[in-house]
Amino acid sequence: MSDLRSLPVPDGLAGERVDAALARLLGLSRTVVAGLVDAGDVLVDGTTVPNSHRLVAGSWLEITLPSPKPVSTMAAADVSGLTVLHEDDDIVVIDKPVGVAAHASPGWDGATVTGVLAARGIRLADSGAAERQGIVHRLDVGTTGAMVVAKSERAYRTLKAAFKERTVDKIYHAICQGHPDPSTGTIDAPIGRHPKSDWKFAVVAGGKDSVTHYDTLEAFPSATLLEIHLETGRTHQIRVHMSALRHPLVGDLTYGADPTIATRLGLSRQWLHAFALGFTHPGSGEHVQFDAPYPADLQHALTVLATP
Repeated sequence: MSDLRSLPVPDGLAGERVDAALARLLGLSRTVVAGLVDAGDVLVDGTTVPNSHRLVAGSWLEITLPSPKPVSTMAAADVSGLTVLHEDDDIVVIDKPVGVAAHASPGWDGATVTGVLAARGIRLADSGAAERQGIVHRLDVGTTGAMVVAKSERAYRTLKAAFKERTVDKIYHAICQGHPDPSTGTIDAPIGRHPKSDWKFAVVAGGKDSVTHYDTLEAFPSATLLEIHLETGRTHQIRVHMSALRHPLVGDLTYGADPTIATRLGLSRQWLHAFALGFTHPGSGEHVQFDAPYPADLQHALTVLATP
């Protein structure tokens, strides 16, 4: 089974390379889109084109996407560490473990939040694309912590609007290398695709508005535990901004962290955790906040750092 998308080229994508334009349009990586183009699954006005082809406004796009591979009930049920922090008629709040994606997507064969919840009999809102129903925000596969999913249509509409309007309190804890100076500050720097690596992001001129606030919670000899409040929610935002300050997150080899420190702390990913999520409940109208404790790997690394 496959998913055929047909649409005209929007004015805003005119002049862009087909791989870059479709990555923005579909929310996929340029690597995945390039694979679709190379396989002949992207047609422009009925004709296959190379990735370097520049789009013209009004041209007709036909994109054949592979259907997301379903997560079996057994596979979803066997995902360890995914804890339900709260559930009511409108929402379910989870503590997402590492290695679980928010939803299915081309190129991802692993477990997903939507798949696990479906396996546990939790029905989500019908709004959104089939593979993203109920999803109002996402955490990266390698990031753990608090995440809210909509069960009712009211919750989906309300929460999508709240994230867009930046009224949700997104609080992360992270450990960066070294000691940021000043110890409390704001990083206001636009983020876009890395100019040389499709799978990475960077601070670039013309990128999307991105604002990160940080405070020092505790300083160690070689690293600092930070509390971070996201004003915006760009992909890899915290990782990119801290790397731009030359204080990459401990364990984040993709963005320049020292691998010897990661080895010493037993980390196979970045030390980053969605510690708390606060928002206006779509049903009661009251402000609620849900906290997620550190998972075992991050707690172990923190303990090692704190040991003289």
